[in-house]
Amino acid sequence: MKGRIHSIETFGTVDGPGIRFVLFMQGCALQCAYCHNPDSWDTGGGRLVEVEDMMREIEPYLAYYRKSGGGITVTGGEPTLQAPFVAKLFKACKERWGLHTTLDSSGFCDPQHAEELIKHTDLVLLDLKHMDRNKHQALTSQPNDRILRFADWLSAKGKSVWVRHVIVPGVTDGYGDLTALGQYIGTLGNVEKIELLPYHRMGVYKWQQLGREYPLDGVAEPTAEEMNRARALVEMGRSAAMAWEC
Repeated sequence: MKGRIHSIETFGTVDGPGIRFVLFMQGCALQCAYCHNPDSWDTGGGRLVEVEDMMREIEPYLAYYRKSGGGITVTGGEPTLQAPFVAKLFKACKERWGLHTTLDSSGFCDPQHAEELIKHTDLVLLDLKHMDRNKHQALTSQPNDRILRFADWLSAKGKSVWVRHVIVPGVTDGYGDLTALGQYIGTLGNVEKIELLPYHRMGVYKWQQLGREYPLDGVAEPTAEEMNRARALVEMGRSAAMAWEC
């Protein structure tokens, strides 16, 4: 079995706990307007590797991952498009080294397709792009129905989740949108952490290299005040949902 990968990072510190080996898979069904890796969308791009190829890449850094409480994170693109390969890699990492495994996913996935993968996953970083169906489609090219079903499925299984949401001024930071996000998170019983990530423009040059028009041209990065407001609104919505359930 082979997987098609985009790139690797051997010293990741922002994609799960501790220091991590971060594997970027090739291919994605979404086309997010703020994507900083649009070159990862093409399912025929990247390079083909076998699980043992990745195991050899990981092994020299095991001491760092173990001592820091880290492990391996597989992201993308969208890793669930290659769920059988990632499942085999995670299983090998756990059986051989006992490594902590993290899946960074948009959730645009059929749960049945990901069953074996989630079995070998310790933590899911779930990227919830937008709660409004139409706005989600405008932002990513796809509605969010499958994503919400996947999130509910993870909750029913009790799989540990960190929710991620990118704050894009004027796009994902509306009062109603953020409180709705908080309310939805409050209905899930498996969310251990909420990470609100500030929109950045570091990947704009890749759009230019690909000859693509950047959809968010002119949109500024959020200020510290805007990020604080966003956190307060999400927490307000989450607290309200949890109070209603009580």
